[in-house]
Amino acid sequence: MARVCDLCGKRRGIGNTVSHANNRTKRTWEVNIQKVHAKVGKTNTTIKVCTRCIRSGKVVKAA
Repeated sequence: MARVCDLCGKRRGIGNTVSHANNRTKRTWEVNIQKVHAKVGKTNTTIKVCTRCIRSGKVVKAA
């Protein structure tokens, strides 16, 4: 399952974990993706959106 928001296209972030000894190892920050029953056009479908899009009101939830 690709962790990409269907609305804004947000995907995982990539960076380094830095230890106290300044050793660096790769790590990722995953996006908080939720499956939501939403109204798209005139139909109700399930879409994968990030919680920021849900919180900001970009998603109209289906009844």
